[in-house]
This record gives sequence, C-alpha cells and structure tokens, in this order.
Amino acid sequence: MTDRIDRSGLQIDTGLIRFVEEQVLPPIGLDAAAFWSGFAALLAQFAPRNRALLAKRDDLQARIDAWHIARKGSPIDQGEYQAFLREIDYLVPEPAPFAIETQNVDPEIATMAGPQLVVPVLNARFLLNAANARWGSLYDAYYGTDALDAAPAQGPGYDPIRGAAVVAAGRAFLDSAVPLKHGSWAQFDRGQGLNLADDTQYVGDTDKGMLFTSNGLAIEVVFDPDSPIGATDPAGISDIALEAALTTIVDLEDSVAAVDADDKVAAYTNWLGLIRGDLSETFQKGAKTITRELAGDKAVTLRSGERAVLSGRSLLFVRHVGHLMTNPAILLSDGSEVPEGIMDAVITCAISKQDILGLAKYGNSRSGSIYIVKPKMHGPEECAFTNDLFDAVEDLLGMTRHTLKVGVMDEERRTSANLGACIEAVKQRIVFINTGFLDRTGDEIHTSMRAGPMIRKSAIKGSAWIAAYEKRNVAIGLQHGLSGIAQIGKGMWAAPDKMADMMAQKIGHPRTGANTAWVPSPTAATLHATHYHQVDVFGLRAEIAQEAIPSLDELLTIPLAAGVNWSEEEVREELDNNAQGLLGYVVRWIDQGIGCSKVPDIDDVGLMEDRATLRISSQHMANWLLHGVCSQDQVMDSLQRMAAKVDAQNQDDPSYEPMAGNWDRSMAFQAACDLVFKGAEQPNGYTEPLLHGWRLKKKARVPVSLTL
Repeated sequence: MTDRIDRSGLQIDTGLIRFVEEQVLPPIGLDAAAFWSGFAALLAQFAPRNRALLAKRDDLQARIDAWHIARKGSPIDQGEYQAFLREIDYLVPEPAPFAIETQNVDPEIATMAGPQLVVPVLNARFLLNAANARWGSLYDAYYGTDALDAAPAQGPGYDPIRGAAVVAAGRAFLDSAVPLKHGSWAQFDRGQGLNLADDTQYVGDTDKGMLFTSNGLAIEVVFDPDSPIGATDPAGISDIALEAALTTIVDLEDSVAAVDADDKVAAYTNWLGLIRGDLSETFQKGAKTITRELAGDKAVTLRSGERAVLSGRSLLFVRHVGHLMTNPAILLSDGSEVPEGIMDAVITCAISKQDILGLAKYGNSRSGSIYIVKPKMHGPEECAFTNDLFDAVEDLLGMTRHTLKVGVMDEERRTSANLGACIEAVKQRIVFINTGFLDRTGDEIHTSMRAGPMIRKSAIKGSAWIAAYEKRNVAIGLQHGLSGIAQIGKGMWAAPDKMADMMAQKIGHPRTGANTAWVPSPTAATLHATHYHQVDVFGLRAEIAQEAIPSLDELLTIPLAAGVNWSEEEVREELDNNAQGLLGYVVRWIDQGIGCSKVPDIDDVGLMEDRATLRISSQHMANWLLHGVCSQDQVMDSLQRMAAKVDAQNQDDPSYEPMAGNWDRSMAFQAACDLVFKGAEQPNGYTEPLLHGWRLKKKARVPVSLTL
C-alpha cells in the first residue's frame, strides 16, 4: 500500500511530497504549506467541474446512441441530424467574428514554419535527442536513410560512392534554398566570395562555417577541411546543418504508460531536468560509454560584426493528460483520486516557473511563456474549463495572467465541429491547433457507434469528413487570426524507416498553410525541414484564407458501410490487421510499461504506435462486432492467431512475455480482449481506463484469469 501524508486534507504519496517540497518549491520561493493549501482549494473548485464535464460527455453520447438506434439504419439527413445535435448542445452557435489576442509568443511558434517532435517524457535519452534536434545534419540524414535516391551504403565502414551521392544531394538542396547568382554550389569556391542570387540570405559566420536563411529557417554550411568529408571536398564543406525541430512536445499523455505516483514522479523529474537544463543520460553504445546532455547555443558573427546567439535546442511544450483520467498519486478529501490533468497543470507549471524566473541553465521561452498542449477536450465548454483552470494555476503560483499558453488539439469530433467557439474560449492564451487523424477517427467511430458498421479502416482515410476536417482546421485558424501568433499543425508520419515515402508525401502539410507537422525522429525532422525551404507557408496563407471553408455537412458525414457485404476473407483480413496492431502495442504497454515505440505491423513494417492508434483499432473491431459484421468467435480467433505473430516479432526481446498459449495468464492479452469486447462501452472510446487498470494489476502482480 502506498505511504501517504496528509496535506490540507489531501492524502499525497510520500515520493510526490518529497519531490515537490525538496526540488520544485524551494527554487521558486513557494512555502510548502501555502502551496498545498492553495492546491487543495483549487481542487475543491475544479474537480467537481471536471466530473460534471465528463458526465455531460456521457449524456450526449447516450442521446446520440438513442437517436441512431431509433433510426434503425435508415439514411441520415444532414439537416435533421444537425438540428438534433444543436438541440442537445453538441453543436453550439458560431461565435461572432473575433481574432485571438495571445501575447508574448516565441517566434518558433508564431512566425516560423518547421517540424515538430513529440517525445515520451519517461525516456530521458529520447527527450535529449528531441530537445537537441533543433539542428540536424543533412548529410547524416541522407546517408542513413532511404530518402536519398541512390545505392545503399556498402559494407560496415564509410562508403565513398554513397558519400558522393550525399554531397551531390546536399549541393542540390543549397542550389534550391540558397541559389547562387551564377553557377552551382557544386563548383563553389569560398575564396571567390559568395555571389548569392539574394545577398540578404547570408546571415553571418558561425564558429564552424557560414549561416544562411531561407523562408525563415537557418542553414549552416559547415567547413572543415581536416574532417574525412571536408578533406575530399573541393570547397572543404564537411556538412550542411539545418534548423530542424523548431518545437518539441514533451508528452505526459498518449506516448507514456504512467499509472501511479512512481510513474508520475519519474515523469515530472525528467521535465524538471529539461527545464533546469541539467538532464543527462549515460548509456553504452557498442564499446563506448556515452553521456548525452542538452546542446548549447550557436554563436554567430552577423554581417554587421555584432555577435548573436541562436538557440541550440527545440522550444519545449509539455502535453498534459486530458480531462478523463485520475491518478492515485493524490487522494481528495472524499477518498477519490485526483484528476490527473489538474495535477499535471499545477506541478509541471510549478516546475516551469524556474524558466520564467531565469533560473535555468539555458532557458526555454525567451518570451516568458509556458507552453502546454491540452489534448482530448470535447467542445468549447471544456476549453473554457481549461482556461479557468490555467487562471487558477497562475494565481496559485504567482504568475502574470496568461503566462500559461495552451495548444488545443483538434482531435475530437465535438471540437472539430465547434472549432471556432473552442478557439474563442481560450483566445487570450491559444498558441496551437492541430489535426490528429487517429484519435479523431477513433472518436468518429465511437460517437456514431450505433449508426451502423463503419467502412474498412484503410478506406476511412478517403472519407469525405477527413478532407473537410483537415481543410477546416487551417481555414478556421486563419479566420481567427492565428497566423503570425500561433501554430497551425498537422499530424504524424508514423513510419520512421520510410523516409523516401515521407519526403514524397509530407510536403503536402506545409502546402496546406500549416506551419508545423509532426515527425517521428530527429532525422525525420531534418529531412522534413527541407520541405519548409521549398514552401513559403506564410506566403501561401493569404490565398488559402480566401478559399471556402468546408461545410458541417461534409465534416459530419459518417463513414458508414451502407449495403456492403464483405466476404469472410475480407472480414478476417480486417480483423487480423486490427488485432495485430492492437496486440503489438498493448503487450509492451502492459508488460513493460512502454507507452510509445516502433511496433512491427502485420507486414513487419515498423510503425510508431501510441494510444491513438490503439483507439482506432479497438473501436473499429468493437463496431463490427456490435453490428454483426463478425462474431465474438471470429474476433477471438484473430486475436489468438495474431498473438502468436506478435510473439514471433518480439522473439529477440529477452524481457518479452509470450501471449500465445498463456491466454488465462497473460495480462496483456486479456487487456487487448477487454479493449475490443468492452470497447463500445468505454468512455468516448478511450483506451486509458482499461490500460491503466491492467497495468496496475501487472505492477502489483495480481493473479487473474480470462473471462469474457
């Protein structure tokens, strides 16, 4: 049983108490007794409101379920459907014209366009890699991936033939991004001067080379004639360093498995290390012991002769959990668990106050702001709750109003349909909106669970609502003045080993007018950065803003499979695909506490998986089961066969626990079964309640047996 200490009527885990009172509060000058008293008062005000918002979600879902059941599968008339949604307050009136009023926003968010990373807070090495991904080697990115259309490297050592192809590709990039007035960078001679087509692109000199700018992003041409690459280069160019991941989201939510006080303290400790600037990680790489730390800044001698400093690190957001989950780290006066999102807000912001006070080694925000991404909010009422909560946190911690900035993840259907009103609810602190295909699809399925069977999962990507959703997000953001103040973002490229495909497809994101998009690795960030040199995002926006905003008719078109009769083989193929992806993720989550990793799909292609991918797979299977497209026996057959496949895919992992044949003992397998067979009844189709319950049992090693 967890040891707890009473503070102002709150029963708090002793480890969390020690962390907060010894490491968080003293540097920012807050008295512990006053802090806990204020925290308790804040919880007394906001925990009941949190519960009421969740109850409203349940009420709306029950009404929508009943409406679909009463229709018995008859075609949906959008006029009638939307009138019903307005009647139950699912749809709210569009706000009067307004523009956001956010102030003190760093340029990485407001006026620059470039890649964004999302990284699990519990993995210190990943955190450091992401934070240091502000600058990336284009040569390394080309050499080590399939992005380069050239023969793969031969042998274990350096391949000079591929190296030459990398250099040629780098020069071609420079010709495009920083063209010379005459000739090509392939013939560049530093001794003869720059001779740029646009002389203003030259910024100045770094300690290692020359700095240029293109579409607001920096490019460093590195000269080192003594290095192996530079020694063979006529101009002595050894690398091209690109400004890459402008921003990084440090994630406490979908990419982590944090279920109790120990997990949360570990998460908060890593966030504290990032903010203070002293986070480090020592590990073995081959025969070498490596210690990784945060990168320093990059000094530049400007053309004027003045010295300037460019940040060597990505600007950090922290992503809290949504309104749904609670955590046993703190028990309220009535014995219930603390709403985890409220705890995240108070503790991460108390940590971040060290940055505001200038106590950090490097500093994060140069504008004096704390950047928070708030996921899984349903509609403007929940956004308003977050706004009020952030007001209260600022008061508790002695911060200026609107120090806390918010990113609204447009990943739930009620938020998408009411996006303008959601933005208005946080108009003085909003710095980010984005689209999230997977969670948005999971909510699409769950909201309309009783409407009928959905089309196959792969076909959903071509649905009318997807195109409307992506276009509306940008258009509504521009309509309400986000350009030049806030980020408009796009979703993740999930296949980190398929960089050639990413390069061909992900350029579509900046072309929509979005000034950031998610990538799965620092290398991917470097490669995706080249797209922002090709596309002038801010230049496109005036034209995009004149385009018509897709209607709610398109956005609310449910992807139903009316009149489709799939063959038994097609049903089996769909179930296998969903079951394999679900099991591959869940087995690591439950057994090993890994919330995000590269998981082989059914074709053994590694995909970055988190809870959003799990949500869509489990909800799709639950939907087909509910409507009789498949039987419980068919689902169980797929789960068991795919468990054997997942076991084989993980056979080289010494800590892996096989599922096949251990049906009544494998908690991971039982969790996967619950996610499907109990999927229709899960709140908003979320996977967290079941995952957290099974992970807690696994950590406690509670014996269980399989029951359906």
